[in-house]
Amino acid sequence: MPEIVKRKKALSVSPLKASSTVGAALAFLGFNRAMPMLHGAQGCTAFGKILFVRHFREPIPLQTTAIDQISAVMGSESMVVEGLKTLCEKHAPDLIGVPTTGLVETQGADIQMAVRVFRQTYPQFDAIPVVAVSTPDFTGSMESGYAEATRAIIETLVPTAAESGTQPGRRRRQVNVLAGSHLTPGDLEHLKDLIELFGLRPVVLPDLSDSLDGHLPENDYNPLSIGGALVSELATLGDALATLVIGDSMQAPADALKSRTGVPNHRFAHLMGLDAVDALILTLSELAAVPVPVRIERQRAQLQDAMLDCHFMLGMSRFAIAADPDLLVGLTQMLAGVGAETVVAVSPINAPSLTNAVCEQVKIGDLEDLELGARARNAEILITNSHGVHTGQRLGIPLLRAGFPQYDLLGGFQRTWIGYQGTRATLFDLANILLAQEKGEIHPYRSKLKQWPANERPGNLAHAA
Repeated sequence: MPEIVKRKKALSVSPLKASSTVGAALAFLGFNRAMPMLHGAQGCTAFGKILFVRHFREPIPLQTTAIDQISAVMGSESMVVEGLKTLCEKHAPDLIGVPTTGLVETQGADIQMAVRVFRQTYPQFDAIPVVAVSTPDFTGSMESGYAEATRAIIETLVPTAAESGTQPGRRRRQVNVLAGSHLTPGDLEHLKDLIELFGLRPVVLPDLSDSLDGHLPENDYNPLSIGGALVSELATLGDALATLVIGDSMQAPADALKSRTGVPNHRFAHLMGLDAVDALILTLSELAAVPVPVRIERQRAQLQDAMLDCHFMLGMSRFAIAADPDLLVGLTQMLAGVGAETVVAVSPINAPSLTNAVCEQVKIGDLEDLELGARARNAEILITNSHGVHTGQRLGIPLLRAGFPQYDLLGGFQRTWIGYQGTRATLFDLANILLAQEKGEIHPYRSKLKQWPANERPGNLAHAA
């Protein structure tokens, strides 16, 4: 169990975390025809939108209550009411999410009361679901805000078994999936493929693999999210065979769903590395009551071969990682499985899951802490988001981009990290980075006792090459 070193600095230098408000907005974007409306100043929404657009390279539907200095002092609940009215009249979305920002939380705004006033004032819009969630910028991170929004959606829109008459197992092929924020659209697409190979039907919440996977829509413009989980399917979750929970950050949403529906769940901290993926595959085989497909067995064998191929480079290698807790834990455990060592681990927030990280200590901090630790511990590779590019340049070591945001390379949002295939690709990428540094190479041995002709001496050969 690693030591958790809490933050002692009075400020953040090169901040690592994305705010919980951004995480909540991302969760709402995983639903079809949804519109997140951030309650705060216009700049709060603009900053989050810039991160999303640069990461996903897609138009992102975000609205804001755009409070000004007067409403920030005198009260801003009326702006929530008017904002909801405008959205319902203009776009009639299937779901409106209202996460708060640090400004209105500091003000003391009651977001739930504002939604109640909206319902009382405009009952003609009762058919449009509105989910409000408290996600101040100054607490938590993207991971916690994403999980809190998912929990709020479940508690607001998923009916209890008594209310709807649902019965666990009635839909014998349906499997609910609560997907953590560390899973990319590529991860979710791969996970859905794995589940479907067992003849099961996945219902993913939130489902970014349909809404933010980088596809061209049929219409030139749509003010709402395109693709994602259907809000109407939330009523069927209580009839599912089981629920798969991916990521320790999703414990609260999982507890809420189980208490409301009674559907049994199976929880996984992550899906990276041989052991973690084995646990998922065995669970799916038991749920579907079928043997593991030959295709998946071959993917497992391919990962085993990749682990053998890469161990010369990865064995005893030294990594410095900065990421949200779920991703951090998954990466450290995957690297430990191939003999690598995580010498520096930095998380933007403290979370119970960090005790499962495979390292000596986890620092709650920022990218400055990552840089200082990596230099002191002689790290060979950095793993963090695109904000760590300059850190890697100053240290003179390579960077593998992981997490959010990734804005200086294309396709980071679509990369697959999970499953046998995702783990295999990650190991190859890391091994190739080390190979470029000539680690793991067996250099030719040239005996000092041998008499070399003048034109064939090692120095001449090297010069000629």
